[in-house]
Amino acid sequence: MKRSEIPSLDDLRAFHSTARLGSVRLAADDLALTHGAVSRRITKLSEDVGFRLFEKSGRGLRLTAAGEALNLTLVRFFAELATTIDSLRATDPGRNAVVLSCEPSVAMRWLIPRLANFQSAHPDIALHLSVGGGAVEFRRERIDLAIRRLDFALPEAWHVQRLFAEKVGPTMSPQLAPAFAAGDYIALGSKTRPDAWSHWLSAHPSVRRPTEIRYYDHHFLVVEAAAAGLGVALSPLVLATDDVDRGRLVAPAGFDPDGSHYGLIWAGNDELGDRARTLAGWLHEECRQSFG
Repeated sequence: MKRSEIPSLDDLRAFHSTARLGSVRLAADDLALTHGAVSRRITKLSEDVGFRLFEKSGRGLRLTAAGEALNLTLVRFFAELATTIDSLRATDPGRNAVVLSCEPSVAMRWLIPRLANFQSAHPDIALHLSVGGGAVEFRRERIDLAIRRLDFALPEAWHVQRLFAEKVGPTMSPQLAPAFAAGDYIALGSKTRPDAWSHWLSAHPSVRRPTEIRYYDHHFLVVEAAAAGLGVALSPLVLATDDVDRGRLVAPAGFDPDGSHYGLIWAGNDELGDRARTLAGWLHEECRQSFG
């Protein structure tokens, strides 16, 4: 996932505040902005993601189904981000720091919920988290380690350690499982992998075909939309595993390897320091526990 595909954080905050307070005016007060500034940011966000976020409801606003799905993700994201920042501030940011870059969807839905365990086990290491996809600017961005889906050309000098195989499968709210079995469902896919559903259905001819396929810009939106009951998401296991464990999502067809892998990479000319090696070992253990 390209960094340029992620909407502006300022726009997301304006939307989230409006959704939480139910009013652009109240959101403007909350964010110390003008009514017009908040309205413009919400309009820009709607244009960036490609769907309406609010609709009129009397004199007020009401979230659309897509807006509700996005806001559910933001509620979790901002809460987890605040917890992580508080944890990181508890240590000296200039002492014993290590910088980890991770793809945004994996960071939000798998890594961040586990970082408190790392900080608890290693309070002497200040972990700085950056998000990004594809090639890594290790020197320019001062990154020590990066988690990436290994679907792009890697320089020969880079060190790569595989973390887990990518597995995908249909996930849905428990209430949609009967509709999935009957073939009366809407399939949800990500624009970053537009052929994923056709490949998966070809490999599973006994599964009933969906009535239609709808696409979202990002996988984390697809998974949240599925949890909100908007359809059946073809989701990577790494993004759905926690919700499946909690029963928020079900995966009646399981998850199948798609032939790709996620890996931990670092610059080839660098030897990992003690802190980075500790983080790498922790990541490998977390992946083992999550994915076997």
